Amino acid sequence: GKGGIGKSTVSATLALILAQSGYRVGLLDLDFCGPSDHVILGIKDIAPIEDKGLIPPEIHGIRFMSIVYFAKDQPSPLRGVDISNALIELFTITRWEVLDYLIIDMPPGMGDATLDVVRFIPKIRFLILTTPSKVAVETVRKLVFMLKELKIPILGIIENMKSAESPLVSSLVHEMEVPYLGAIAFDSTLERAIGDSKTLLRTNFTKDLKKIVTTHLVSNK
Repeated sequence: GKGGIGKSTVSATLALILAQSGYRVGLLDLDFCGPSDHVILGIKDIAPIEDKGLIPPEIHGIRFMSIVYFAKDQPSPLRGVDISNALIELFTITRWEVLDYLIIDMPPGMGDATLDVVRFIPKIRFLILTTPSKVAVETVRKLVFMLKELKIPILGIIENMKSAESPLVSSLVHEMEVPYLGAIAFDSTLERAIGDSKTLLRTNFTKDLKKIVTTHLVSNK
């Protein structure tokens, strides 16, 4: 969906929740312009192991791969076909081994990188995040329409940063016939937990997300 709605925080925390629940989890940060999952999880000075490809390091029970390993926190200059080539290489050389879940933190919107991932991973399913704002909901509407046109399965929509009742998201899920998985209330303590996985797991943000995971997602494995 749209950028700035907590997509990376939800992706990283979702991986933490699944790992804590005993699942074998991989997390792949594919935001070529602004990877941030490593910041959210407090990952520093760790790199993949080179052994007949790249073996993602395991942190907090998560096998983690990111473009940041290669860009070194510098903005990636890749565009268009360069991104496609980088994705092909990343998918080809990464050795995930056996996973129950691979969480992919996608770039905002529905650009070439997202379409490439859809092409490379036939069994992909989308978990869509939105906030109760007109701009975010309109962006998600376009994304859902495109995914349906491409016949790509949608697990459902999560409403993030909910602070009051709003008809925007409920109208969207009714109109687009997409499951509403639940809401994550706005959590003013979340920013202070970024970079510390133990603190992050104790936030109300994580409690709300965990409720959604246990109710709707793990049964869809």
